[in-house]
Amino acid sequence: MNILVATEKAFSPFAIRQIREVTEAAGFTLVLLENYTDKSQLLNAVSTADALIVRSDKVTSEVLNAAIQLKIVVRAGAGYDNLDLQACTSRNVVAMNTPGQNANAVAELVFELLLYQIRGGFSGKTGSELRGKTIGLHGFGNVGKYVADIARGFGMDIYAYDPFVSERVMKNNSAKQSTDINEMYSKCKYISIHMPLNEKTMKSVGYELIKKLPQNGVVVNTARKEIINEDGLLKIFEERKDVCYLSDIEPDCKSVFEEKYKGRYIFTAKKMGAQTEEANINAGVAAARQIVDYFTKGIEKYRLNK
Repeated sequence: MNILVATEKAFSPFAIRQIREVTEAAGFTLVLLENYTDKSQLLNAVSTADALIVRSDKVTSEVLNAAIQLKIVVRAGAGYDNLDLQACTSRNVVAMNTPGQNANAVAELVFELLLYQIRGGFSGKTGSELRGKTIGLHGFGNVGKYVADIARGFGMDIYAYDPFVSERVMKNNSAKQSTDINEMYSKCKYISIHMPLNEKTMKSVGYELIKKLPQNGVVVNTARKEIINEDGLLKIFEERKDVCYLSDIEPDCKSVFEEKYKGRYIFTAKKMGAQTEEANINAGVAAARQIVDYFTKGIEKYRLNK
């Protein structure tokens, strides 16, 4: 049984060692395709794979057509918009993710971005503090809960909006429930976005929401760039000189920000939320264990295409 780890952005060496231990202990063969630069390399590698572990790599219909003996693909991470679930289903390939495994890494990045911005990029200029400030969490899954925990440590006033999470769960995690998303954006100086990308969330945060932010409001996006309506974002940046946007992935309109809005944005060079040793290990090993459990016990706990 061949388990292929195919990653444009490789796991850490220590994570690979642990993935290998899990797969080889079950009698499977681990195959690595790391830091590949051309899709043809992936298409060639998947042709002999029974199982596939990816990170943000796109598993498309073309990839699945080449993977003639593939039975399961696991996205090592929570977001799975890089998996074509319909194509997986039509080819009888089980698709899974590993929710929660990199949540703390993403949550910590929220505050790394925030602190750098509100302290003026550590330039020596007078900055601001987080204690006593309001933060609104747009989405309250695994990452949102960790963000709330860290925000509590900073002494922040925490609000959360998520129609799929109860008030009790939010209260147990130190957040006050917001039932009106417009009200939360109006109330909170800092907004941190933690929604999955789907048809409903695509371009759902734009001009009408962002314009409601208080003076010197900041939007932090460690989810997906497609959640932001970039036309609306640019419009509010043109109208208001106080709003900032911090993102864990460069928007398509990056060049406009570079030309016109210096000092009001931070974009990571590559999506960095899960780029910690711990998150690498957690997500990679979880993916390997889920594959082993699927083949040996028929467990499909985190199956996405049911």
